[in-house]
Amino acid sequence: MHKVAVDHVSKIYDLNTNKRAKLIQLFTFGSVYNEKPYYALRDISFTVDSGDSVGIIGLNGSGKSTLSNLLGEVTQPTSGSITIDGRSSLIAISAGLNNELTGEENIRMKCLMHGLSEKQVRERFDDIVAFSELDQFIYQPIKTYSSGMRSRLGFAIAIHTDPDVLIVDEALSVGDETFSNKCIEKMKEFQKQGKTIFFVSHSATQIKKMCNKALWLHYGEINDYGPTEKVVGDYVKYIKAFKQKTKSDQQTYKKQMLLKQQKKSLLVQQEKILSPWKNYLILTLLLLIFLLSLFLQIS
Repeated sequence: MHKVAVDHVSKIYDLNTNKRAKLIQLFTFGSVYNEKPYYALRDISFTVDSGDSVGIIGLNGSGKSTLSNLLGEVTQPTSGSITIDGRSSLIAISAGLNNELTGEENIRMKCLMHGLSEKQVRERFDDIVAFSELDQFIYQPIKTYSSGMRSRLGFAIAIHTDPDVLIVDEALSVGDETFSNKCIEKMKEFQKQGKTIFFVSHSATQIKKMCNKALWLHYGEINDYGPTEKVVGDYVKYIKAFKQKTKSDQQTYKKQMLLKQQKKSLLVQQEKILSPWKNYLILTLLLLIFLLSLFLQIS
């Protein structure tokens, strides 16, 4: 059994700006498809085994953070499924942290959300604070933290909840190099324990050092997935060629790719044509509920 299985997953965001379209989306729970869909991810599939460390690479806007949020179960896919054998934890700058609470309160809240008991939280609290190196800042509201401090706290909490799958999304791109190296050493300990790690980074060197596999996302689709040396090597060649283009050519290419992400797939169009009854049924049920509530109020 695979540790993580991503099966034909798409994540669509709504680019509609008019109120009518937004209301239809709201009251049909997304079953009436957008006239202006944006595919942050489109029909991606891959599997990961226990002990694998997967580096996720790609240009800005390619869907790396969207995939991280799905793997961390922060959001749900629009279609397809993600199966995780165990518990996942996402480390991203300020991910899941409450700005109005102090660092101390966030530690307790996040640990409880990950299933730790009050006793376990008390036992691990000092270790979390020590790893974060925040000292007395731990008693200050998160809204006063720098991005580096948020990242330190998020990483310290996540690794002490002992997740089965760890997702690190650019969390090591902020802050000082000394702390980043300490985090990398901790992740290596997780690797020795057979944990599964997803590591999002723009640093090809870090990914080569940390990961045995790499996933190259390209504007919402998988461009390549396999051994790190090959995938990262091809990606570095692509980046070099891309940077040699003129600024105008780069912008034109990016616009073409973004337009492609806004085009509906044939599958979605067919589902919209073949299953209109589902939309009407939902609308009818909502109307009946609304009329029933009015009747009860009047009576």
